[in-house]
Amino acid sequence: MESSETVERLQGVREDVAGPRPEDEPGSGVVAAFGRQLKLLRVRSGMERAEFGKLTGYAAQSVASFEQGRRIPPPRFIDRADEVLDAGGVLKALKDEVGRAQYPAFFRDMARLEAEAVELCAYDTHVVNGLLQTEEYTRALLAMRRPLLDEETIELRAAARLARQTIFDRWPAPLLSFVLEESVLRRPLGGKAVLRGQLEHLLLIGQKRNVEIQVMPLDREDNAGVDGPFTVITRKGGEQFTYMEVQGRSSLLTDREEVRLAAARYGIIRSQALTPRETLGLIEKSLGEL
Repeated sequence: MESSETVERLQGVREDVAGPRPEDEPGSGVVAAFGRQLKLLRVRSGMERAEFGKLTGYAAQSVASFEQGRRIPPPRFIDRADEVLDAGGVLKALKDEVGRAQYPAFFRDMARLEAEAVELCAYDTHVVNGLLQTEEYTRALLAMRRPLLDEETIELRAAARLARQTIFDRWPAPLLSFVLEESVLRRPLGGKAVLRGQLEHLLLIGQKRNVEIQVMPLDREDNAGVDGPFTVITRKGGEQFTYMEVQGRSSLLTDREEVRLAAARYGIIRSQALTPRETLGLIEKSLGEL
């Protein structure tokens, strides 16, 4: 079984001209390795950065940043660079790993597992799960962080979080279950307009055939989730993991007994919460009260 050590380095989703900055220190990890390989292939082809940049659609300065590991190259650049340099798929093979740099270091293991999940069960107590967040809600949360995040980091993390939502478009479709505390739906983070948009989004996502959203009502006298939020991920073949996150720190449990207990706990939480149909009714009621 795999350890909880962070083994994936990078995820790049934001596709601007310069590309996002890696969470790792410049010149480290797979970003630097990709940059060195890129430069080697470019020099071997006899192209200057300016010429290569024109063929790939990027300025020479951006190409230099990619080669020096100071910026994360977007997927479209990697695909085009592989073709222009006749790399035979060498650069494309690194695309997924390079991509993960956009995530905070503590989340990269989870990002990898999330992308491979055939089933994901998440219990959340303070904010809407990242997979369910609207862009406005995400930005509001990031802007509230203390110490403050700079604008570039907010852009970077917002893009990465929204990109994770491609999980809803995958096929075969993974089974996705979410239980939210009712207080999450009542808390107007970012303002009432942001909350309204978030509730409307939950109604839409909750109608997908592979998605179940449930709310744990405030009036419940029994709640097996008193120890806090967690996520249980199942990969093809039945291998399971439990992910927990708090205050910028995370834990990825791989011990089979611990994960089994977490999955059982989640089952109890689901049984105590409102049904998906009742939940959609509650969300509609909450919208009417805003």
